[in-house]
Amino acid sequence: MKTRFSLLLLFISLLVGCQSKQKTSLSLLPETAFDSIIDGKQVALYTLQNKMGITMQVTNYGARVVSIWTPDKTGHWDDIVAGRPTIKGYVSGAGERFLGATIGRYANRIADGKFAISGKEYQLATYSDGQCLHGGVKGFDRVVWNVVSKTTNQICFDYLSKDMEEGFPGNLKVKMTYSITDDNAFKIEYTATTDEATPINLTHHTFFNLHGEGNGSINDHILYINADSYTPINKKQIPLGTFEKVANTPFDFRKPIAMGTRINQKDKQLEYCNGYDHNFVLNRTTSNDVELAATVEDPISGRYLNIYTTEPGIQFYSGNFSDGSVIGKNGKPHTFRSSFAMETQHFADSPNQPNFPSTILKPGETYHQICIYQFGVK
Repeated sequence: MKTRFSLLLLFISLLVGCQSKQKTSLSLLPETAFDSIIDGKQVALYTLQNKMGITMQVTNYGARVVSIWTPDKTGHWDDIVAGRPTIKGYVSGAGERFLGATIGRYANRIADGKFAISGKEYQLATYSDGQCLHGGVKGFDRVVWNVVSKTTNQICFDYLSKDMEEGFPGNLKVKMTYSITDDNAFKIEYTATTDEATPINLTHHTFFNLHGEGNGSINDHILYINADSYTPINKKQIPLGTFEKVANTPFDFRKPIAMGTRINQKDKQLEYCNGYDHNFVLNRTTSNDVELAATVEDPISGRYLNIYTTEPGIQFYSGNFSDGSVIGKNGKPHTFRSSFAMETQHFADSPNQPNFPSTILKPGETYHQICIYQFGVK
């Protein structure tokens, strides 16, 4: 019995050693590739890791997730998010500008960059066909966040968005914590306060490919979205203000189905975006608890991703505009539909849509949101 016990301990020791070797053999980016000064502030690259070896690299430029390493069903590790190998690639904005970034003050679009609060009208910075998209010309994705604290598996950022930055009223103080939990989840927790009423709609914009970055199309990924309705849009991708049922449309993901199954169907909504770039109205049972929003599974690698949120909506973006001109961290191009984003948030253009949940934060209130991306293997 003693001999068997000794052999068991030896086996466990060897197993742990192999896992440790695997963890240390990940092709992590060097910190020197992000060491720079932008807007007079220090930019750096930070590495987080949980006890299971799930590893994430982030930079405080845009509070971006640069890489996330997870194993597949055979134990092979891949970086499953699209990113750039140096800070220069993010600053240039070439390709998909919002890779891995924090989005604010207002995720998604505000029509013509205009809204009013208590009868006072505001004009925001616009681009993207004259709309205010993802916070404006210099949204939260293009600012240097302060690193408040960092531990092995957690980093805390904050940022002061000053009154009238990109046209938004009020001094908005935002605090955000990224954690890699020991149950293999990437957890984001946001809080914010303001000294003047202002719209706020924060989200996260990592682009995933569960095959691994640059390893082919995401069209075979199996998607489930817990939503009976979505918010249809016009040609400028501004919501019509209505809630449409997903039944008998290409937007019905209530039963798991491959992302690409209906993506090329003749449908005006798909044509407007060259694919999916739509907000789904989640079937929630509470007003602000963390609930399941969506699941994604890669049938080849066995990796899956569960998304949980406190928010009323989730934006599914199917990587419609990558054209192969941008090279990723592993030397492979970011090609058409080679990554997807699942952005938990309130709805686009809510300040101008009385039927949508309010996104106005007032003095004395605290904005709070939680988003969880949980990784696993089947």
